[in-house]
Amino acid sequence: MERIAGVILAGGLSRRMGGGDKALLTLGDRPLLSHVIDRLQRQAAPIALNANGDPARFRPFGLPVIPDTVEGFAGPLAGILAGMEWARQQKGVKALVSVAGDTPFLPDNLVAELAKATKGRLDRIVIACSGGRRHPVFALWPLSLRDPLSTFLTEKNDRSVAAFAARHHAVEQDYPLETFGTMTADPFFNINISEDLAEAERLFRERYR
Repeated sequence: MERIAGVILAGGLSRRMGGGDKALLTLGDRPLLSHVIDRLQRQAAPIALNANGDPARFRPFGLPVIPDTVEGFAGPLAGILAGMEWARQQKGVKALVSVAGDTPFLPDNLVAELAKATKGRLDRIVIACSGGRRHPVFALWPLSLRDPLSTFLTEKNDRSVAAFAARHHAVEQDYPLETFGTMTADPFFNINISEDLAEAERLFRERYR
């Protein structure tokens, strides 16, 4: 059976939060990463964490930690490439779904809807969208694109996810906004600055009050 593996991208520099690991910030008495893991592990298997530096800091989460294989913090595509290289070693896996480590409310049907958009063939990139916006790091990646992605990253031109996806004719899958008690928000809401973390706390309280 063809399986879809998952990679949580936490290899960024978090400059807007003053550095450090955003995924380890606390939301509702638990690390952000715990929320992401809970939501993704019900949808994809196996899953891994892409992060650079000492992997010991993530040991409590029980996931394999895979660093970038491209030097120089080449952005999320480097984490996706590392995820592909890891996923190719997992039995029966034909595609990889990537998510960000700072998005605690990602959709419960993320992977199912991305896979549906392939029309039964895990051979194309599918990017999540919501509220009229694309979320390029929330995407389904065929493992057959590992070599083209490696080449793309060594070209050292535009290393954006959007540029690579456009080169390979990616399609989009739309997701609705979600209700959090009395509030409505994007399920791909991510945390970049301290004000975002405060907003996430409000959303979390509304959803689980």
